[in-house]
This record gives sequence, C-alpha cells and structure tokens, in this order.
Amino acid sequence: MSGLVTGDAVVLGLQPARLPSRALAVLIDLVVVWAAYLLIMLGLAVATASLDEAAVAAVSVASFLLILVGAPIAVETLSHGRSLGKLACGLRVVRDDGGPIRFRHALVRGAMGVVEILMTFGVVACVASLVSERGLRLGDVFAGTLVVRERIPTARVLAVPPPPPWLVGRFAGLDLSAVPETLWLEIRQYLTRARELDPAVGRRLAERLADELVARTGAPPPPGVPAEAYLAGVVAERQARDARRAFAPPAGAGQVGGAGAVGGALRVPVVGVVPPAAASPAPAPAAAAAPASVAPPEGPPPAPATGFAPPA
Repeated sequence: MSGLVTGDAVVLGLQPARLPSRALAVLIDLVVVWAAYLLIMLGLAVATASLDEAAVAAVSVASFLLILVGAPIAVETLSHGRSLGKLACGLRVVRDDGGPIRFRHALVRGAMGVVEILMTFGVVACVASLVSERGLRLGDVFAGTLVVRERIPTARVLAVPPPPPWLVGRFAGLDLSAVPETLWLEIRQYLTRARELDPAVGRRLAERLADELVARTGAPPPPGVPAEAYLAGVVAERQARDARRAFAPPAGAGQVGGAGAVGGALRVPVVGVVPPAAASPAPAPAAAAAPASVAPPEGPPPAPATGFAPPA
C-alpha cells in the first residue's frame, strides 16, 4: 500500500500500479489511437489529394497532434484518469493526494508521453517506472500524479471462533466504549490465527492483548479464565451489541402521529360528522327503569334529613 498522506493527515491506502499492468494499458491505448490515426489519415489523403504539399504537411502535423496527443489528454480529462487501456486493466490516474486529475495534469502527462513513449518507443518510460519506488514515469513526476489499481482482490475474511459456552453473556455489563478500533483489529487477527501460532508465542500475545483490553475497560477477567477465552468472550459480546444495534427497530416505529395512532394506524377525526354511536340514545321505557324483581324496602321509613328522629 502507498504511504500517501492527505492535507487532513489521512493515510491513503492506494496500491500503485506496477510496470507490467501499466505497459499493457499503454499498449491497448496505442493500438486504439494508432488505428484511429491511420483511418483518419487515409480519409484525409483522399480529401486533400488536390492540395499542394505544404497544405498536406500542415494537415498531417495537425492530425498527429490532435489524434496522438490531444485525444489521450481529452480522454484522461473527461474520464478523470481512466483511458480505455486503464479501464481494461483496472487502473486509474489520480493526484498525489488521491483526488481526481484535471486538465493540467493530463496535459503534462500527454506532453511528456510524446517524448518518453512515442519518440523513444517507451524505453524512457520503462526505465523511469523501474527506478521509481511507486512506478512513476516522468510524466507522473512532473504532473504530480500516480497510477493506482482500482480492482484489488479482497482477502478471505476468517470468522472469529466463538467463546466457550460458559462465557457467553458473562461480559454483558462491560464498558467497551474506550476500546479503539486498532485494538479490536489486533484481537480479531489473533483469534483467527491463534491455531497457526506457536503455543508459547500465542499465549504471550494473548496475555498482552488481554492486558491492553483490561486497561481500556477497567475490568479484569474472571479468575481462572485464560487470556484467549477472555478475548473471545469480549469480542463475542461486542459483536452481539453491534447486531442488536443493527437490527433494533427505530425509536417510535409503529406510533405514527403520537397519541392519535395505535399500532401504526392513524386515527383522523372527521369534523361535522357524528357517528351513530355518539348520537343521543332513545329514552328507555318506564318498565326498564324499575325492574319488577326489585322488592320494596322493609322496616320503618327512613328518617327525614332535618335531623329530627320520631319516638320509637
């Protein structure tokens, strides 16, 4: 990977293209450009047959500059560094800071390409690319550009082995917010490669990673738990938390409209329309007000509310 650093102090993970892939891309571009140049020159020879030698020479020079020099510059400018050959080989021209190239970059590359590719049959470009650490030719050096690989084969991702069953859920209350991503990456790489390491070396590496993890979390492993099992249990807990955050329903889902929605269905009141259930009920019959099965109360009548009680 390239060690390029942007203005924001971000290290770019760009993989520079080497001489074989660049040579193949240039060869494809040259075949296409020369084929177009020969076809256009045949058409111009027929069209300029009646002109004098000076006019034919001027047309030939202009055609050479426009097709063999101007066309690659225009293609790289419009495609942001991807010519036909580079597109076929999975390459791209970028600036030194990783950004897309502009017209001035393509112009410098095209002008230098006439000297180091067309006039010297690519000898100067090959020597410069072999000498440069990042495979730069002279056009890249003067233009401040770099040819990188866009299609990089992805490495096979190994699954982290699960922790022992008796450690599942043991670290549910552990605070993992202070653990950096670099430490997680080291732990994952160790757990996926632990079976390939020497037992003594693997044990020392596991103990070092466990000490760093304890320093970040502030909670030591349970007594009697090996360092490798402790690392596997903490990584499994973090993966479980990430899965819960990824698949948890968003807050407020199923409650659209606040209190006026139940189960995700919004109840909209209709103004001016009285539903049948809200209409005034018809008066009940008199017989229904006093059921016949209710007997009159027994004993003396209740005392009046004046506070005077009759003598017994």
